[in-house]
Amino acid sequence: MITVIGTGTGTPLAADALAGAELVVGGRRHLDAARLPEGAERIVLGPLAPALDTVEEYVAKDRSVAVLASGDPGFFGIVRALAERFGPERLEVRAGVSSVAAAFARVGLPWDDAVVVSAHGRQPRTAVQVCRAHPKVAVLTGPGAGPAELAAAVPADRLLVVASALGDPERERVERITPAEAAGRDWGADVSVVLCLDEARTLGAVRTVAGVSAGPAGWALDEGEFAHRDSMITKFEVRALALARLGPRLGDLVWDVGAGSGSVAVECARLGAAVVAVEKAADGVARIAANARAHGVYVDVVHGTAPDALVALPDPDAVFVGGGGRELAGVVGACALRARRTVVVALAALDRVPAAREALTGAGFSCDGVLLQSSRLAPLPGNVTRLAAANPVFLLWGNRIPRSEEPYENLSEDPTEEGVAQ
Repeated sequence: MITVIGTGTGTPLAADALAGAELVVGGRRHLDAARLPEGAERIVLGPLAPALDTVEEYVAKDRSVAVLASGDPGFFGIVRALAERFGPERLEVRAGVSSVAAAFARVGLPWDDAVVVSAHGRQPRTAVQVCRAHPKVAVLTGPGAGPAELAAAVPADRLLVVASALGDPERERVERITPAEAAGRDWGADVSVVLCLDEARTLGAVRTVAGVSAGPAGWALDEGEFAHRDSMITKFEVRALALARLGPRLGDLVWDVGAGSGSVAVECARLGAAVVAVEKAADGVARIAANARAHGVYVDVVHGTAPDALVALPDPDAVFVGGGGRELAGVVGACALRARRTVVVALAALDRVPAAREALTGAGFSCDGVLLQSSRLAPLPGNVTRLAAANPVFLLWGNRIPRSEEPYENLSEDPTEEGVAQ
């Protein structure tokens, strides 16, 4: 058997935990803190593969192996790699308290409704978008993806809780800090986890399913669900197909450009994505923010005119472009240059379809589209019904060939830390 022992973060190593172990594997600080059995071989983890090869040699000879890890080694930890290599039936896992559970305990908050994302050994982009979209997020950090990097990109009104050296009686530190304060500091290597909180929503409704919510029961909401001006809103038939082509999901960033009432932005946020809505009309900006609040989601609203207003925004995964005007092709082209996956364009004028299509294909996107024509049931006097035709709308969409996501270069030297990419 391979005994995997979680320690730190409030879980002391039992005196007999390593009894009989002939090989002990772990990070340097775990090994230095443990009393190893006399004669046991010790391997300080750096690259994981050579250590697993040595473990395999011991297992093949029925020799006892122990692995020391941080917190709960089954939670974004080394248990995955060990189970894949040797099978779960060979593992005896003694779980400690995860750093996430410990951090929330330190600030007195429940965490069954928290979203947990690992930025350990990964680009921090996904963690940032989850923090933008959700009110209660725990981020397992790593080199190049720590409190300062997160703070530079999350909404300014969030509270960050930076938990360092959890479980160490001398070095543990838990700090409540604003993003502006966190962005300018050198946090060192002791950070265990960062909580990103929207304080107004940290105590949500009682949950029966932990983590990410099940999502909305429906989408493509009726126009009456949004405040709008003079019917200037993307109709639900168009919105339904636009959402299908945008594919908003947890960890994505979506731009809604020429957002109007923000109906597309709000629906993308309801489906879990982080959203930036760009709108040139001041009353429209206020309307979008009100619609987001009414539906219990966060939308970052930018007052400005595209394409100039797009320059300072982080690159999106998907973009919805609404409205029209003579600058449409330029706006679509600017969006296509930045979008990682998809651009969807809704327009009413036939004349502008070729230019919008050319803007997509010119940026290296495929392009497809439909003309949507729908008729809704409408009542007539005498308890009868007619069909009322809506204005036809062209919907174009372009898809970029998926880019491979390269692993982050600064991988942890200790694969037994919670959050490490296995």
